[in-house]
Amino acid sequence: MPKWERRIILFFFSVAAVSTAQAEEKDMRPAAGVQDNSFLIEEAYNQEAGVIQHISNWRRLDKDWFYTFTQEWPIVSQLHQFSYTLPYSWLRNGGNHESGFGDLQLNYRYQLMFESNDRPAIAPRASLILPTGDEKKGLGSGSTGFQFNLPVSKIVTDNITLHGNAGFTKLFDVEGKSPTNYNLGGSIIYAVNRDFNFMLEGLEEWNESVDGSGSLQHSAAFTISPGFRYALNLEGETQIVFGAAAPIRFEENNTNYGVFLYFSVEHDVPFLPH
Repeated sequence: MPKWERRIILFFFSVAAVSTAQAEEKDMRPAAGVQDNSFLIEEAYNQEAGVIQHISNWRRLDKDWFYTFTQEWPIVSQLHQFSYTLPYSWLRNGGNHESGFGDLQLNYRYQLMFESNDRPAIAPRASLILPTGDEKKGLGSGSTGFQFNLPVSKIVTDNITLHGNAGFTKLFDVEGKSPTNYNLGGSIIYAVNRDFNFMLEGLEEWNESVDGSGSLQHSAAFTISPGFRYALNLEGETQIVFGAAAPIRFEENNTNYGVFLYFSVEHDVPFLPH
């Protein structure tokens, strides 16, 4: 084997070894005690090898309730992660009473960069949206779609973590139109200790929708959400996290005071690669 080929192989093995060491090193700072458990803002930490997470969210907006269940699975290592998100809605606004499952979302996320002392964690996500919800009842979009989100996370002090998100959602065929929604947000999390965090999240959204005449309508909304989360660490790799927030959503001529509830269980799975 030529020397240049050996050097290339050695280089890639070295990079893989360094990345693995960074991923497995135990960080004892309070800010590292609870991670990947935000509410509105996505954190840039993939699931560790052999560990899966079950996430339940409940959110109230006006008189409507929205529930989502997400399950995250590592694919061989922390570099690759598959997840799916299944929503369920109870709609009460406008005098209508509808309930049912919404559009299924299939997600792949790549751990592009592990966090270190001088660089953030970065984990871009690509998602396929399937029209499993009934659009006639307001439970789905009636269109397949694609979503991309870029989360960036960095512990900046022993007790403070910053997160940032930027992304978009594209629906391919809604009444002959192809609306696009954009999102930009961030959060600051203060760790009182390794188990209890205060959170402040902010999210700006620019949305397109199709009205009854088939025209695209544009709207914007900003949400600020103070909250907290608390972790119970059990034997092995099991961690239970619950939390709550009080999101305030500002739209044109409307301000909505909502409720957000969070529950997560993360645990080791023996049959997965470790």
